[in-house]
Amino acid sequence: MHPPEVRARARTLYLSGATVAEAARAVGLPYGTVRHWCVDRPVPRQQSTALRCFRCRPGLEQPSAPAAYAYLLGLYLGDGHLVTNTRIPVLRIYCANAWPGLIDACETAMLDVLAANVQRVRDVGCVKVQSYGMHWPCLLPQHGPGKKHNRPIILADWQRRIVGAHPGDFVRGLIHSDGCRVANRVTTRGKAYVYPRYMFTNESADIMGLCQWALDLLDIPWRMNRRNSLSVARREAVAALDRHVGPKS
Repeated sequence: MHPPEVRARARTLYLSGATVAEAARAVGLPYGTVRHWCVDRPVPRQQSTALRCFRCRPGLEQPSAPAAYAYLLGLYLGDGHLVTNTRIPVLRIYCANAWPGLIDACETAMLDVLAANVQRVRDVGCVKVQSYGMHWPCLLPQHGPGKKHNRPIILADWQRRIVGAHPGDFVRGLIHSDGCRVANRVTTRGKAYVYPRYMFTNESADIMGLCQWALDLLDIPWRMNRRNSLSVARREAVAALDRHVGPKS
């Protein structure tokens, strides 16, 4: 007898668009067992995400939660992956186990933007926050084969309008995925000083450029301390970024 929560998770995956085989692999059980739960005893599937995809509904120019979209886009460009070679596309954001608040925020953003259901799949050192939906590719046209830094990452005009209106949420997503707030220690004339600074690291020059653009929109000074690393270190700049990003939790 399998625990009720395992059966519920398998059904949730199936109802969200996963195949029986994918749901079986996710819960680590035989195909026949999961098929019996999901197919032999069928339950209604979730309503199509087409009803929530603003790109596919005439007359809608932006998502119902544009700030959540800007945040989710930042997370996706940092630690996200959109799989489109399955029957139902699946958006996955990889969140470190050490930050449960980040996992919650990611799930909330997915639900606010498009998802009917969100799953948390535990992996080594991280949680994959994922959602199946036919219309994720409509909202994240930057998806493609290979790693992001090996292909152009250019925002569509409609994405630039959303980020331009919500640059703080976009930067928050980028830093929550590929950035951090650290205590920088320096010694000057024999005296030690400690001050906070933000770091954002990404191998994609295009994504780095988007981070720079959003910081410029916020009037927050930044500098490149390495080819793939951006730093915000001035006291007033860190304080300004704190108002938009804040610490991970």
